[in-house]
Order: sequence, then structure tokens, then C-alpha cells
Amino acid sequence: MSTTARAQKAPDTRGPVRKLLTSFGFQIIAALVLGIAAGLIGRQLGATAENPTGLSTTLDTIGSSYVTLLRAAVVPLIFTAIVASISNLRRVQNAARLAGQTILWFAITAFIAVIIGIVLGLVIQPGSRAGEGLEPGEPYTVGTWWNFLLGLIPQNFLGLTVSTSPGATDGSFTSSVGFNILQVIVVAAVVGIAALKAGKKAEPFLVFTESLLKVIQRVLWWIIRIAPLGTFGLIGSAVIKYGWEKLASLGWFAAAVYIGLALVLFVVYPVLVRTHGLSIKQYFSGVWPAVQLAFVSRSSIGTLPLTERVTERNLGVPRSYASFAVPLGATTKMDGCAAIYPAIAAIFVAQFFGIELNFVQYLLIVIVSVVGSAATAGTTGAVVMLTLTLSTLGLPLEGVGLLLAIDPILDMGRTAVNVAGQALIPAIVAKREGILDEELYNAPREGLPFADDSGDDAPEAPATSTPEPAGTR
Repeated sequence: MSTTARAQKAPDTRGPVRKLLTSFGFQIIAALVLGIAAGLIGRQLGATAENPTGLSTTLDTIGSSYVTLLRAAVVPLIFTAIVASISNLRRVQNAARLAGQTILWFAITAFIAVIIGIVLGLVIQPGSRAGEGLEPGEPYTVGTWWNFLLGLIPQNFLGLTVSTSPGATDGSFTSSVGFNILQVIVVAAVVGIAALKAGKKAEPFLVFTESLLKVIQRVLWWIIRIAPLGTFGLIGSAVIKYGWEKLASLGWFAAAVYIGLALVLFVVYPVLVRTHGLSIKQYFSGVWPAVQLAFVSRSSIGTLPLTERVTERNLGVPRSYASFAVPLGATTKMDGCAAIYPAIAAIFVAQFFGIELNFVQYLLIVIVSVVGSAATAGTTGAVVMLTLTLSTLGLPLEGVGLLLAIDPILDMGRTAVNVAGQALIPAIVAKREGILDEELYNAPREGLPFADDSGDDAPEAPATSTPEPAGTR
């Protein structure tokens, strides 16, 4: 008996040309190329971050509007996904063992990633090779451990925050509403655990939450469908704003980060896949749609529905386990943002300011990276994680402002690696526990990428950590 519900994919009757043009991967790559071209044209026409033109404003509006759409769905997605993922543990045999294995492998891969980051920082010496004219930015204090711990305490049920600032010239005040994602995660986790403890009386609430999650995911599918358009605007706007000049002064730092990301994505992950007796080719072909979207959106949470879909339907992880592991990974599994990047960035800052790090400080980098991943909370950027690391090491927090100019460029690669790991760990754990559907894992990648499969809501046999007898498949 298969452990994963088989979705019957829509038959693919497209011709070769139409198949290429409707391919999500091709559309993303085409949007990247067109966006870079539009950005270069904009710069040739004199557009800069300080001197916007019609073209640059249009690109920025397209890109920012797409990011706004993603962010609008973040809070309800996080809340319903975490509550549903915790409640789904009631359907899984040996749930505690699966959860423990998942967290353990999160920590193992984070440890490997941060070691790679430290080695690259010491070998490449990006801080000693920084370009001329760099000046430290304004100090950042938001990322201290004390503030991080205080931030875990919910101020209200929704983690809602309101900030008010005076106008630049007329003395008026403007207010903006935001959400503390860490607080949303804490509230959702508490509600999910409470629902589990409540037993049968909480069943209507859990059914409603799972139904609401399906609705939110459907909305996100619509947003994902227009990802190529968002890609075009985001990349074009980034080229105009940052150009290649910013990379020139921080070129060695950017190179060190991307080398580290490449080593994790194309060396460490494939080694883990192969070590567990799985096909490297099938892993990459299965996870690649989510990696592409993560690269563009710079948001693990925004990519969560697609990550969960490829983990279940391409990598063969049982839905009952994937629905717990993938949302957990989207908020805590950050090999790019919370391991490689802060390690290299901390070493860069130390080298730039002429500070010699000792063994204890390198050990602290490892500890912060392994246990502090929740600080990134699946949102775009890793400023909080970096400031946590710098404050723990006692390094100048002004160094954060030093690196913000190229952060969006680095964040694309960081998020892509994050998402690749968020799909990898459930597959590895499922394989180790004997619940991975290897037939589905090794199946050809066919069908329309966003087809509404008829088996989408088909019931699934509960996952079990006991291997099936040979010949039952």
C-alpha cells in the first residue's frame, strides 16, 4: 500500500512549443532575462534610485505590488499552517519521533552550513578586501537577544503592531500597521497545542482551520501564477537601484556568500540525498519549482504552498507528515539566512573593523546559527539574524548598515537555499523512517505544473514510522 495519496494529474496534450512557453521554469527564466534587460535599459536612460524615471517607477510598482500581495497572505497563512500542522500530528503514528528527527536534521544541516560559512570567511577574507569608500551605517539594536526574547511575548492575539511617524515637512503624522511574525508563530503554536489537548471538542475548530488553510493556499496559487510578472518588475527594479556598482565595493563579500550557498545547495544537499539512497536528479527536478519561486519572492512563507506541494507530490513525502514538517521548516529552517550569511557577515564586519575573533567567538557563531533560526521567521531579509549574531559576539552593530546595500541581491540566493532545505529534510526523515513513497519520488515529472488535480483532497492513509513489508507496493 502506498503511503502517499496519488494525485491523478491532468493529461499533458500540449505540443513542444506550447509546453515550453507554459512551463513555469521557462517563464521565470524568461522574466529574469527580460527584467535584467529592462533594468539595464533604464540605467542607460539615466534612471537611478535617486533619479527615478517612468520606466523605473513602473518596474518598481510591478515588483513591489507582487511582494505586497505575498505579504498580505503571510499572517493568515502562518497561523492556519502552523495550527493545522500541529493538529495533523494526531494522525501520525510515532509523531514525537518524527518531530524529533525533523528538528535534529534541521540542526545538523544548519551546523554544516555555518561551518562552511566560517571557513569561507576565513579563506576569502571579504572584510579585508572591501572596496574603498565604504562607511559604516547607522547602528542597529533591534536584533539583541533581549529584544528577541521580549518579541516572543504576544502583545495581542494577532501580533499586531502600529507605528506612527511625523511627516517630513507639514508636521502631520502617519500610522502604519504591521505584524510581528514571531508573535504570530508563538500564538499559532499555543493554539495548535491547546487544540490537540482539547481532543474531540476541538475537532470542529481544527476542521475549520484546515478548510481555511485550503482557501488561503488557493489564493496564494493565484498569486504564484503571476510570479513571472513579479519577477520581471523585481529584477528590473533591483538592477536600476543597485546596478553593478554596489557589488564592486562588496564584491568579495557577495562572492563568498554565493559560493557558500552553492556549496550547500549543490554539494551538501546532494551528498545527503545520495547517502540516503535517493536520486539526486529526482530531488532537484522535484524541488526546483519551489526554489525558483523562492529566488524571486525572497520569502520562505510566500513559497510555502508550493514547497509543500512539491514535497508531497514530487518527493513522495506523506501529506500527514509534510503538512507538519514543511510549515515548521518555513519558519525555522534557514540554512541561507541563519547559517551561511550571518557567519560570513560577522567575519566580514570583524575584518572590516580590524577585530580579531577568538575560538569562543567562532563557537558562538555556530551556536547562534543553530539555535537562532526562528529569528528570521520566514520573512524576507536576515537583518535580525545578523544583528543577533553581531550583538552576541560584541561586534559593532554599525556593520549591519554596511551590508544593506546589496542585501536584496544576496537574499534571493539565501531564500532559494532555505526552501531547498525545507523540502529536503522531510524527504530524508521520511526515507529514514520508511514512510517515503519512493515510487512517486522516482516518477517522471509530468503534467501541468498548476493543474487542479482531481485527487487533491483525496484521503490519505496515516503515516507510520514502521517500514512496510517488502512487496506491498
